[in-house]
Amino acid sequence: MPIKSSTEERDIPIQDNGNIFIHHAEAVWEHRETYGRAGFWGLFSNSYAALCATFAAIGGMIFGYDQGVVSVVLVMHQFLARFTRVSETTSSAGFWKGLLTAMIELGAFIGALNQGWIADRISRKYSVVVAVIVFTIGSVLQTSSVSYAMLVIGRLIGGIGIGMLSMVAPLYISEISPPEIRGSLLVLEELSIVTGIVVAFWITYGTRYMAGEWAWRLPFLLQLVPGVILGLGILFLPFSPRWLVSKGRDTEALRALGRLRQLPTTDTRVQQEWFDIRAEVAFHKETSALRHPDLQDLSSLSRIKLEIVSWTDCFRRGCWRRTHVGVGLMFFQQFVGINALIYYSPTLFQTMGLNYSMQLIMSGVLNVTQLVGVITSLWTMDGFGRRPLLLWGSFFMTLSHVIIAILVGKYSGNWPTHRAAGWVSVGFLLFYMLSFGASWGPVPWSVPSEIFPSSLRAKGVALSTCSNWLNNFIIGLITPPLVQNTGFGAYTFFAVFCLLSLIWTFHFVPETRGRTLEAMDHVFKDIISEQEEARRKAIESELMSNPDSMAGR
Repeated sequence: MPIKSSTEERDIPIQDNGNIFIHHAEAVWEHRETYGRAGFWGLFSNSYAALCATFAAIGGMIFGYDQGVVSVVLVMHQFLARFTRVSETTSSAGFWKGLLTAMIELGAFIGALNQGWIADRISRKYSVVVAVIVFTIGSVLQTSSVSYAMLVIGRLIGGIGIGMLSMVAPLYISEISPPEIRGSLLVLEELSIVTGIVVAFWITYGTRYMAGEWAWRLPFLLQLVPGVILGLGILFLPFSPRWLVSKGRDTEALRALGRLRQLPTTDTRVQQEWFDIRAEVAFHKETSALRHPDLQDLSSLSRIKLEIVSWTDCFRRGCWRRTHVGVGLMFFQQFVGINALIYYSPTLFQTMGLNYSMQLIMSGVLNVTQLVGVITSLWTMDGFGRRPLLLWGSFFMTLSHVIIAILVGKYSGNWPTHRAAGWVSVGFLLFYMLSFGASWGPVPWSVPSEIFPSSLRAKGVALSTCSNWLNNFIIGLITPPLVQNTGFGAYTFFAVFCLLSLIWTFHFVPETRGRTLEAMDHVFKDIISEQEEARRKAIESELMSNPDSMAGR
């Protein structure tokens, strides 16, 4: 096979004893044997990895379930009778209700930020257990709350656990997935989130008919079930092979890869992936050592300093583009206006003459519509790629916002006499939810866990997830007054951000479909000097020339 120029950022083959290992910016099926079909149908040829990813995605269901529970519990008369501060009869109810909901986001921000170093230190797997323990404590406090203060503290602690899970679940999934189906498996995170919302909504819809406080305590109690299942079950799943290599446990990593791929460790595909992982980890460790030569003495103080400065490495050459993409995706996921439409929909349904029960049902239909959109991405994420989904999603969401803004501006003063316009608004509301669910719902949860190098992946995903929770908090604060005071202006505002998301995606977000995690240096063109290219080649040559290393001994 010919060797192409390194300046082309294309093929860099290293050959020994008939084995060829190639780093590419292209999809794996374009240059080497794959583990099976790409996309949804590949899940059946990689059933064990798919099963592990599905189980890990329960963390997303916990997050979604909490969202769904609160949306209905906050309007239950049984709940309001206990916590009168959030009742509409109280003058400051808006503030106390906002504080109650914001505690989850604040806790999640704290949890996601800290999960980066925890996942690096004790493994992705065990950090899930820690997150579940924290979440369980928060859930118990919420279920048993007898005062507003106790409920708020429970929400904060539960939020920390949710933030930790929202960061580590997609990280673990990305690191155990074959490149051909990684997109489809990462969709499971968003699918679980929306499934949790839908399940929680209909559970609370039913429990609101119960007499007494169990109407709201039971939904809070039930969220312990998936948490306990996840916390115990994750112990039986394999460690991330990439985390094992980062800790120097190469042989264990090879065995874990063989188990995940359900193939013997001597299989050339397993050997090649194992080789790529070790080469990438060694390259970035060497890069870190060159950047921070004074912190390599392994003392406790140096390790703490290295941990701190490694966060700044996410913003340095070789990684800042990836941090920009990860943080930017989570920013736009919130600022495309998903919460604005969800917030205004009950008012829209009410002014159209729907009674309270039908308003709740229609809110449930919105969630189901989003779920349908997310399900389609199981096929499209690896079938069409991440970029096309984001670009088309931005276009359709912009269109929906503009049409809803026009209709709200013209007819919101008298919906009863313009029912046709009202139902058109509802139709585009559903269309928006479908478009979001198929694009900006799953993709921002998927891409950040793919793009960062192994040495900074946990921290990069943590920063991206923190962006989600911070912007979620900001949107939660500005949306109610924005809709209340500007009317259709709110939808014009979000239409502008949808359009900006399209422009930003076109210029800055590369395609990661089918690429290995170790190929992202080439996807982002971060190896730009001949010195760095030579250093990577030297590392690969050293690995290839070591028979024991190649055999996994």
